[in-house]
Amino acid sequence: MKYILVLFVCIASSQLAISQSVFGKWEILKESGEVRSIIEIYENDGIVNGKVVEILDKEKEDNLCIECEGEEKNKKILGLVLLKDFKKDQEKYVDGTILNPDDGKIYKSKIWVDEHNPNILNVRGYIGFFYKTMEWRRLIE
Repeated sequence: MKYILVLFVCIASSQLAISQSVFGKWEILKESGEVRSIIEIYENDGIVNGKVVEILDKEKEDNLCIECEGEEKNKKILGLVLLKDFKKDQEKYVDGTILNPDDGKIYKSKIWVDEHNPNILNVRGYIGFFYKTMEWRRLIE
């Protein structure tokens, strides 16, 4: 009986750890609460990035990032890497940037899974001392 209990605790702990990861697919919501797009967050050589993998408004699937600068200019938003260069710092990922494809602006950013709800990702962008935090919802497939 003792071994079954230990096994159950180990399985439950591993499921909780997985559900609290920033990795996977996240829904970006409009002000209305409707899903705008899906971002997939992944790790490559210790660096965390996130790219647009789906745009729900089919009329906007071929939109280009016309306001972007550099190598992102005039690239399709679908497939664009919006989150770049995050590094893990305890429970948060910091020192990254986020690109707003609507206006082409790049903001310093950090991301973390909400401590009360592992299906919410907090995405914070900074301009100097000012910041805005968005909540993205985990895509449950």
